Amino acid sequence: MNQLTLSPGLVLMALLLYFGLLLGLGYWTGRKAGDQAYFLGNRQSLWYLVALGMLSDSMSGVSFISVPGAVLKANFGYLQVVLGYVLGYVAIAYWLLPLYYKHNLTSIYTYLEGRFGLSAQRTGALFFVISRLLGAAGRLYLTAAILQTFLFGPWGIPFGVSVSLIIALILLYTFKGGISTLVLTDAVQSTFLIGGLSVCIYALYQGLPLDLREQGFWHLVGSSPHSTWFNADPWSKSYFWKHFLGGAAICLAMTGLDQNMMQKNLSCRSLRDAQKNLLATAAVVLLVNVFFLSLGVLMIEFLSASGDALLPQALSGEAGTDSFFPHIVLTKLGPVAGLSFILGLAAATFSSADSVLTTLTTSTYFDLWNLDARQDLSEEQKRRYRQCLHLGFAVALWACIMGFKAFNQQALIDTVLDLANYTYGPLLGLFFVGMFTSWKPGSKALVVACMLSPLLIYGLKQWPFERYQFGFELLIINGALTALMLGLAARLRRA
Repeated sequence: MNQLTLSPGLVLMALLLYFGLLLGLGYWTGRKAGDQAYFLGNRQSLWYLVALGMLSDSMSGVSFISVPGAVLKANFGYLQVVLGYVLGYVAIAYWLLPLYYKHNLTSIYTYLEGRFGLSAQRTGALFFVISRLLGAAGRLYLTAAILQTFLFGPWGIPFGVSVSLIIALILLYTFKGGISTLVLTDAVQSTFLIGGLSVCIYALYQGLPLDLREQGFWHLVGSSPHSTWFNADPWSKSYFWKHFLGGAAICLAMTGLDQNMMQKNLSCRSLRDAQKNLLATAAVVLLVNVFFLSLGVLMIEFLSASGDALLPQALSGEAGTDSFFPHIVLTKLGPVAGLSFILGLAAATFSSADSVLTTLTTSTYFDLWNLDARQDLSEEQKRRYRQCLHLGFAVALWACIMGFKAFNQQALIDTVLDLANYTYGPLLGLFFVGMFTSWKPGSKALVVACMLSPLLIYGLKQWPFERYQFGFELLIINGALTALMLGLAARLRRA
């Protein structure tokens, strides 16, 4: 690694000021926050703040790092997935949100209880808890690893201690205010994400040789062989319809069937406001991802023009493409770009991590432990349980991050989406059957179907097909298998 263009002390000062801002916002919003403010922000959240905050929550540090680097090997293929996201956001706005608002839900898995019974609610919540905990850990691991390399490592601080410090800071500003805090802090963090990305793109473009800059930004990106995005090969893992429909399913599952994302939408003043929020989010996510992919082209041109050894190492598999962005910005482009990168990355990642502690607490509180309905507990006792859950999930997040450090071997965007194929499929099947059929499978059969489907998907992926490569359509197949088994169980129950 080349010499850094900014000192660890400067990075630390910028991060402390950043967290000071978040802590101030957390204190201000949490001063009089009761349970309704913690769980749903008293249903007074402004839709445009929720939409802005959802950008950083849906993008995360994984997008900030992995999406631009992945352009080297996958070109603009990820754009096919993003177009699917847009379709998914529209479906959520007009299919799922009306359902949630009609039933006045705090936890979206309460719907499953009314449709199938308590076991369905708890099964859905359990899959959410596992999915979101692993996803948040993967996202936060990436940021922690970069901060370890460029900040904590030079001071001799172990990785486990670094992660503990980061999670402790997140706890400080989310512990009391919950959703009422997160709506505001996530909007601020999205602003930092967009600002950091803009500064980095500008600095990288200005660092290119003059003959490349004279072509103009969009011509340079559009004329690159890496800007191709449409894959017409049905055998390929990145075939258009696999990516497009898989992206729509991922959005439906990871946003519409995810308590972490929906809790903020349910805090809006009305269904119409929540729908406006989602449609605005779809447009912004599409635009920002186009810039992330364009950044990937600029990075490849920069590394190629400078003869950097990292490019041939990545092509040969000796180095991962996740290292492209931090390597260039933190060692080549000066302190302003470096600080912008650190703050943008922190905003993208911490927005996802901070909200997950609140929403995992909410789902466990309502769905798994049913504390809200406990008449034998005082409000103060319920509050203590809620706070213990919040702290417990912080510890679980730390443990999962350490697991990623030990075992992850691929680009993290692939890891996170691969996990979604397994863990969100049963949720997709449950909600599909609940909304579009009258089937009533028994409780035990429902649990077995949801547990068996991911195992069948894993076996299917290991099958030695001669040419066919599985992509994001695995999530759709997973959901379909779950629905099929639920339908079979319902039919056997009636027989």
